[in-house]
Amino acid sequence: MRAVQLTGVNQLTVAEVPDPVPAAGEVIVALRASALNHRDVWIKQGQYAGLKWPCIPGSDGAGLVCAAGPGVDPIWLGREVVINPAFNWGESDAAQGADFSILGLPRDGTLAESIAVPVGQLAAKPAHLGWPEAAALPLAGLTAYRAVFTRAGLRSGERVLVHGIGGGVALFALQFAIAAGARVWVTSSAPDKIARAVELGAVGGFDYNDAGWVAAATKATGGFDVIVESAGGDGFSSLLDTAAPGGRIVFFGATRGNPSTLAMRKVFWRQLALLGTTMGSPADWAAMLAFVTQHRVRPVVSDTFSLSDAAAAFALMERGGQCGKIVVTAD
Repeated sequence: MRAVQLTGVNQLTVAEVPDPVPAAGEVIVALRASALNHRDVWIKQGQYAGLKWPCIPGSDGAGLVCAAGPGVDPIWLGREVVINPAFNWGESDAAQGADFSILGLPRDGTLAESIAVPVGQLAAKPAHLGWPEAAALPLAGLTAYRAVFTRAGLRSGERVLVHGIGGGVALFALQFAIAAGARVWVTSSAPDKIARAVELGAVGGFDYNDAGWVAAATKATGGFDVIVESAGGDGFSSLLDTAAPGGRIVFFGATRGNPSTLAMRKVFWRQLALLGTTMGSPADWAAMLAFVTQHRVRPVVSDTFSLSDAAAAFALMERGGQCGKIVVTAD
């Protein structure tokens, strides 16, 4: 089969590799579409733990079950499925266990024509989604669902800020919060991304490069009950000033590193909660799929590339030109 193969730092090819063989309890999924995450770019750039070469990246995928290994009920054959990229979460819903891993490293991932995965990682493709939309859902949708609901405990009517709109998780956080009855604002340095968020139902947005954005946001909203963000860095401290008393700041990344200072008095005096989150448990996965189906949420697909043109898909993500998920389809 053909697959995206990383053979070293920034060494990407589309190569012929051996077809996967299902072990006991596994199936082969003929992938109709897959999608990129920032994790794939960090692996390509050699900036991720546990690197190994060669590897096939990709955590998101959707397709048809075409073969089953020993012990798998043949009823799965021919089913349209999406793949849960969170492997071996562990026994506690509170946090992942020591054996937790994400599809695409160390295990070969979804940027390929087919993949072998344990049957327990499969779920039915939501019927209202096409293949590109279904492939865009798993990692980002799971991460956003846990952040917004399991960790931040969002309630209908609350005011939400999604800080840094444009990426997959941020857009799902926007869509999920709106579907749950919240009022949502966003930030971005790109006016077109703010405009796109408004088209999707956001009340409005703020340019985080504007020195006065914190004051403007606080004046316009009275402060946010829930703030979703993944950048970190020194800009994190400004979010404390946009939070309403009793607000919750939930974050799932630190692309700009750690903040140099943290005003702890603002946190305890205003009863703020800082909530870290990563991916999601099997319960989060099931709840996310049910929520997407109930509310007929459609993932935002920014751009679609063929498997042969995967290098261009990576290049787009590396320059941050997307607004939504970048999808790779079977040739």
